[in-house]
Amino acid sequence: MDAEAIQYLAFTMIIVFLVLILSSVFGGGIFSIIAVIIALLSAGIILILNFADYLLFPAITKLLNITFSPARNYKIINTQDAVIKNINGLYYATGFVSMNLFPYSFKEENTASLEEDQIKLMQAPESWEKAIMNLDFPFKFHVFSCGLSVQKIRDELEGKRSFQEFELSKAQKADKADSMAISGIQSKINIIKAKIDRISQGERPIATLMYIETTAVGISEKAATDNLSAQTKQLQLSFSYLDLSIQRIIGRELYVLFEFNFSLPLSFEEAAQYFDQEQ
Repeated sequence: MDAEAIQYLAFTMIIVFLVLILSSVFGGGIFSIIAVIIALLSAGIILILNFADYLLFPAITKLLNITFSPARNYKIINTQDAVIKNINGLYYATGFVSMNLFPYSFKEENTASLEEDQIKLMQAPESWEKAIMNLDFPFKFHVFSCGLSVQKIRDELEGKRSFQEFELSKAQKADKADSMAISGIQSKINIIKAKIDRISQGERPIATLMYIETTAVGISEKAATDNLSAQTKQLQLSFSYLDLSIQRIIGRELYVLFEFNFSLPLSFEEAAQYFDQEQ
């Protein structure tokens, strides 16, 4: 669970907590109980919707055997993890896995580890070859990038710096100050400050979405999807060598990536909504 998801869940719980505190405004009794029940039900619905793309939506479409047609002669199957096309009696199943191999970072952000990063960069071709040498099927590696709103990113960084400075003050005032924890917080503050400085000097932050697309063929839809599952598992196993967390893409994001193969978004604002910002 990333920081954004944690903030989302925390905000939901705060709302419930406030309703519980303010329920006394209703004078107690049945009205107070109703207010609490509504708050809890609302929080439950919000939490369910948060995981709809990954758990709830595919479960419903599979249970009711619902399929979608994102384009002519294409079909997204009920498990929401593959796009099927039938060509002359053969079934082609296409799927995607996440692959954020090179997350964007601001220039000079990691100056302390610059030498280590240069070594990794020199070893990258060899590492890539080792990762794919045992794959017996082709795949496509996609990189989709766009510039982000400078002001929005700056505001987020300022907020993060204020929070880290608060944590630093609290750590320094503790009865038993932890020098390691203080050093770690100071390092985070320095990185955030370096990002803010780079923005001030004119650098524009970039969001990057990377994923792998692979297609399997079979004499039936099930054969094609089974072969696709085997290929995605091989991709996950092969690229685990690079110490990456690779997950199969399901739900709404599958449709979005399918659309990207036909056309890119028309504006930065439209594109930016698809990114999980990597800070």
